[in-house]
Amino acid sequence: MSQVVQYILSGVTVGSIYAIVAIGFNIIYSTTGVINFAQGEFVMLGGMVAVSLLRVFPLPVAVAGAVVTVALCGALLEIAFFRRLRHPSALQMIIITIGLSIVIQEAALHIWDEKVRSLPYFTGTEITSIHLFGAAVSPQVLWVLGTVSLAVLGLHAYFRYALAGKAMRACASNPEAALLMGIDAATMRTASFALSAGLGALAGCVMSPITMTHYEMGTGLAIKGFAAAILGGLGNHSAALVAGLAVGLAESCSVAVLPAAYKDAVAFGILVAVLFVRPHGLFGSAEVGTSSREF
Repeated sequence: MSQVVQYILSGVTVGSIYAIVAIGFNIIYSTTGVINFAQGEFVMLGGMVAVSLLRVFPLPVAVAGAVVTVALCGALLEIAFFRRLRHPSALQMIIITIGLSIVIQEAALHIWDEKVRSLPYFTGTEITSIHLFGAAVSPQVLWVLGTVSLAVLGLHAYFRYALAGKAMRACASNPEAALLMGIDAATMRTASFALSAGLGALAGCVMSPITMTHYEMGTGLAIKGFAAAILGGLGNHSAALVAGLAVGLAESCSVAVLPAAYKDAVAFGILVAVLFVRPHGLFGSAEVGTSSREF
């Protein structure tokens, strides 16, 4: 029983990170129609920048500074590489985001080298643990789950009640009508990149004490987050949370029946299966682009 609980808690923890990455995919896709395969690099940058800032500032300031810095980087990427495009195809967008992912990864290698880094535990130490039904849980796991929960609730409130959030939803629903109503679509696109990048950076900070931070980690997170986004239905934020947890649980529980070396293949298997059986996702509609875009 304790082993089962350990698998579940591990799956929920990593699944929460996949859900945040998937929601980042959805935020940009819903507003711009772009599938941003550099989303995983925002997570990596969040952890790396926070580690660097920690040398000068206390941990809370370092985390906040990393989120703001990466959010600004996301906004600058949109302005530099996407704003000037006129009616680009989906293939062009995908190639650009994959290229950006490679460039960011190589830049991180030159700035921070290939060493593995991590932030200190927010509460307690590496050996501190909480026992739940016989399973040992790190206090950092609670930080991950709490941060993800607050982020999801905050995004729900932002998109439903904030004026800027409503404007982003309007651009996602009908860009032409939003433009006629005086909404600056270009600004909304930039804001979506900044919001998605900041969200990814926050996830990178809270997961850093558990999983460590490495310049190559972004690619794997992007693929697993994309699998969760596809599983839930592109553009459906609520479903992305459920799908991310499902991918994390499937990956964690697979260790009980498969060699650990095959753990990373689970997300790929789920992605391929969904694309073949239900390409619009479990919670999306059959027509591409009509999945729910609200929390």
